[in-house]
Amino acid sequence: MAEAIVSPIADSLLGKLASLAYQEACLIWGVKTDLLKLERTLKTIKAVLLDAEQQQLHNNEVRVWLEELKDVCYDAEDVVDEFEIQALRRQVMLNRGSITQKVRNYLSWPKSVAFRFTIGHKIKEIREKLDDVAADKNKFHLTNRVDDRHARQGRELTHSFVFDSEVIGRDEEKEEIIELLTRSGDDDQNISVIPIVGMGGLGKTAVVKSVYNNEMIDQHFDLKVWVCVSEEFVERQLMISILKSVVGQNFNDLDIDQLQRILRDTLAGKKYLLVMDDVWNENVQKWIEFKKFFLGGASGSKIVVTTRSKRVASIMSTSRDGNGYNLEGLSYESCLSLFMNCAFRAGQEKHHPNLVKIGEEIVGKCGGVPLAIKSLGSLLRSSVDENEWKNVRDNDIWNLVQNENDILPILKLSYDHLPSCLKQCLALCSLFPKDYEFYDFELVPIWMANGLLQSRDEGEELENIGMRYLKELESSCFFQEFLQIGYYVIFKMHDLIHDLVLSMSINECSIVNSPSQVISKKVRHLSIVDVDTIREGPPSSISNICHLRTILNPFDEMTPDQSFVDSCISRFPLLRVLDLSDSKFEVLPKKIGNLKHLRYLNLSWNSQIKKLPNSICKLQKLETLMFEGCVELKEIPKGLRYLISLRKLRLTTKQKRLPENVIGCLNSLQALEISRCENLEYLCDDIGRLKALRTLGINECPNLLSLPCNIKYPSSLENLILMECGKLNLRIGMEEDNSHQDLNSTRIQLRTIFIQNLPNLEELPQWLLHANTLESLNIDDCPNFILVPESLQNLELLRTLYILDCPKLTSLPEDMNRLIALRDLRIVGCPVLIERCKKDAGEDWPKIAHIPLIQLDDEEIKSSEDWPKIAHIPLIVLDGEEFKSSTY
Repeated sequence: MAEAIVSPIADSLLGKLASLAYQEACLIWGVKTDLLKLERTLKTIKAVLLDAEQQQLHNNEVRVWLEELKDVCYDAEDVVDEFEIQALRRQVMLNRGSITQKVRNYLSWPKSVAFRFTIGHKIKEIREKLDDVAADKNKFHLTNRVDDRHARQGRELTHSFVFDSEVIGRDEEKEEIIELLTRSGDDDQNISVIPIVGMGGLGKTAVVKSVYNNEMIDQHFDLKVWVCVSEEFVERQLMISILKSVVGQNFNDLDIDQLQRILRDTLAGKKYLLVMDDVWNENVQKWIEFKKFFLGGASGSKIVVTTRSKRVASIMSTSRDGNGYNLEGLSYESCLSLFMNCAFRAGQEKHHPNLVKIGEEIVGKCGGVPLAIKSLGSLLRSSVDENEWKNVRDNDIWNLVQNENDILPILKLSYDHLPSCLKQCLALCSLFPKDYEFYDFELVPIWMANGLLQSRDEGEELENIGMRYLKELESSCFFQEFLQIGYYVIFKMHDLIHDLVLSMSINECSIVNSPSQVISKKVRHLSIVDVDTIREGPPSSISNICHLRTILNPFDEMTPDQSFVDSCISRFPLLRVLDLSDSKFEVLPKKIGNLKHLRYLNLSWNSQIKKLPNSICKLQKLETLMFEGCVELKEIPKGLRYLISLRKLRLTTKQKRLPENVIGCLNSLQALEISRCENLEYLCDDIGRLKALRTLGINECPNLLSLPCNIKYPSSLENLILMECGKLNLRIGMEEDNSHQDLNSTRIQLRTIFIQNLPNLEELPQWLLHANTLESLNIDDCPNFILVPESLQNLELLRTLYILDCPKLTSLPEDMNRLIALRDLRIVGCPVLIERCKKDAGEDWPKIAHIPLIQLDDEEIKSSEDWPKIAHIPLIVLDGEEFKSSTY
């Protein structure tokens, strides 16, 4: 049953009404009295909201009341936002042009009789609605409650399990599957198909991943491919995914005949392993046709399929009995071990024998399903309160499990314990397809645009709040495969979690799968995944949704055209998020400036658009603007400078130089990413004025010659990414004559440096290494890189150092052992340096012996804790194994 979440909306509203900016706006527009009455009514309702949100699980009348209240709160939020929009536009006008023009703008600012009348009428109407809804609350006997769940967001954000524990207790199954894959002669077919069958949440994917990465499998097959299939079995898209995995290129522009020829050529004569994860297709003919594409491989090639459906297994299996490999539930002992790993930190369970006993009873109810066990273990990890553990054990939810394949009620138990703000964030995640690979820099701005990020501390950056939410959801097992790479994070959502969240947010979020689909008028967030739905503009089923806030386009093959774009802009004036990526339209309508509530606009990867309208500068609430990959875009509009709320900008342009007094005027900008600018030779000099800039990324700008010299001064800059810039010289304009004095007068805060394929890079300039805050340094594919400066030893916080494919680098600086925080060193494709770093006789080994994890090409070395104490000894023998120091 769907639930209504209102408390975060009410919190946000009250926060805005209490702010100084709104109090000032109230005085200007003469509506203070009405807004004060609205605020008082909202406070009386807010006091009992948490109790109401709990009661709705068992009381349908309360849920209906909450739905009505939510609609009124959303309407109130829209009206209150209009004050801020007017204030921002007034700010822009008063600072626009010369002094004479500024005076003229001030004098010509409308005295707002019309606006005051309109906004006053709206506020009165909303206040009356809110009063009516508030009067109904008395019949439910609601009580005041404090939301102690918010406190959990501040607990230590530890991983509740590691990837190895995902496959705990599965050694026997892994060995059996490896044996199935490596033996030959089982059948007379050219290729064997082995389905792995089991209910959702058993860990089929985790087991197969463990097998897929096994050394025996690497040695047995010439080629390995992994592809997620999920509910849509689309031949063309599957072939594109497979070829991208093998060749590393995107084949989106090819038709199915071209794709199948390339696929056949790629697989011809090779013994390959193809894993098709999460298959649902029960159409026999589809599978027969698709399988033909793979018949050209060498004998012994195998296809592994993971599926929940025994019918799918019988259709696809090539074994004589027509069945697949059935994955059963974990043994009780393995389940208990997994639960303890999730519920307790190392050794903690010894101090809580009563909790262990309750945990044993909880595990007994989970039916051997790892996902359920991880979910409940993570839920209880932060608590040592016996009553809370008993409440989970004795919850009525266990009585709802009607059959052995239904674990959603168990997952719902964890979901119910989430703070309301995190439930709202999860709801938007359900708009993306199953098996979708999320990036934090993609998802957090969408949360931000919908006002879902609530600050606990004044001044806390919204992006930091978003990362805190991500980690909280990961530690609660709602996200999985959570991997931090440099400055960004990638992760997925389990299919069952996706099903649960979508079912709980069905009145708020909807996925459009067909033009004839019936959609509730209450829906505020949409994703469109059907091509036919967008060919002639939005279907009538969504055209009537007047309160729509989000339109997402999560599939690359969905290509919104001009009519769809025109319709969206005309019909949905309250949009906050508009994703038009991978579009094929040439003109962004001037009416885009009418979407005054818009916070997020994605125009990326449109190969036809040539110009952005000047009206885009009217979007004063816009926080995220992306038009990277728009390779025909002639120039960046100068009016971009008036987007005073912009925090994230990703761009592509045909200009040779970025215009001055445009990007440098964006005082709120936190992330600037410049990519695929074929003609770009110079950036604008005023980038160094961006005092809020945290991330600067430059990618595939082959003619870029240099960075502006003042780029080394922004004290806020934390992440610097430079990739695929063939002519870039990091020393041009960065001469060190007076730089030491300049650098010492600023506080460079760089935490991550990622450099890839810069042929002109010979050594790291000092201005990059001046930041003693640096935590991660990655240098990749720089063929002329020959020197790591001695100043590297001063980076006391450096945790990861990756040097990849830099063949001319032959040694590391002295005193590397001063880098006591360094935990991970990887050196790949540097033959001379690798020889010097080897543990047995390498000259540079003593410099790095203290580092816990070292990778030299494919060899992984884990340093022991005491090795640094003895690394200086010329000759060491441990149980017959001889180690020679470089001094020997």
